Amino acid sequence: MTDAAAYSASPEEAADAASAAASRAGVEIRLLTDVTDFARVADLFQNIWTKQGETSPVNVETLRALSKAGSYVGGAFEHDELVGACFGFFAAPDQRALHSHIAGVSARMRGRSVGFALKVHQRAWALGEGLDEISWTFDPLISRNAHFNLVKLAASPTSYHRNFYGHMADALNGTDDTDRMLVTWYVRDPRVVAACHGEPAPADDHDGATLLSVGEDLGPMRHRTEARFVRVALPRDIEALRLTEPARASAWRLALRETLGSALEGGGRVLSFDRSGAYTIDRGEQG
Repeated sequence: MTDAAAYSASPEEAADAASAAASRAGVEIRLLTDVTDFARVADLFQNIWTKQGETSPVNVETLRALSKAGSYVGGAFEHDELVGACFGFFAAPDQRALHSHIAGVSARMRGRSVGFALKVHQRAWALGEGLDEISWTFDPLISRNAHFNLVKLAASPTSYHRNFYGHMADALNGTDDTDRMLVTWYVRDPRVVAACHGEPAPADDHDGATLLSVGEDLGPMRHRTEARFVRVALPRDIEALRLTEPARASAWRLALRETLGSALEGGGRVLSFDRSGAYTIDRGEQG
């Protein structure tokens, strides 16, 4: 593995990383400016997030306005088919930042790193615009999303937000509260640069005491510990639980809120997320 310092963040470096990521995924990624393409994005997101007969989480008019204002709207194409898309909007001018609102990939293309290629393209665009960071939220109960954001992209957890979007009740969120983790992607950070070239940094090595684990009934099991470094495990498939056992899924939401959420609200920070499906957290000095 190449040392992260071997890469120096620049628009040219970022463009090279984006081109390589798109090539590996077998897609072409470009900015979208045409109303026809915006309609395709709305249709794609409707297929990903909503139930039959529901409306897309974004409409053509919003995407058109974001594009006209200079914000990021990008699409991934396999031949002529739109298979992934991502859009975001600028934060306050003095923050030199973009908030990435939604990114999605068609079910057929999952597992081919199209989402990774979209984010790397977004980073290249951000550097070209002179930005320093990109932020977004994700559901911290979904293990594959935690691994993607914290490990593969090397984004930094910033804060935990309870019921961030309010009631959504779409095909992926069910009827549960929409707790979210906010992450920040420091686009010039050497760890982020290396990750965008396919070389994520190794996780911080800390043995943590168990704070939350998966019980024999697949429900959450809380543990009492005064340890500074703790591990918080996730269920293997929270999305399936939301469909088959919504009460158990809600119990997981509450348990994660009271462990991971409370730790971050108290000044703690996430050190890593491992493939077993657990966060390691530094809770700091206990008062």
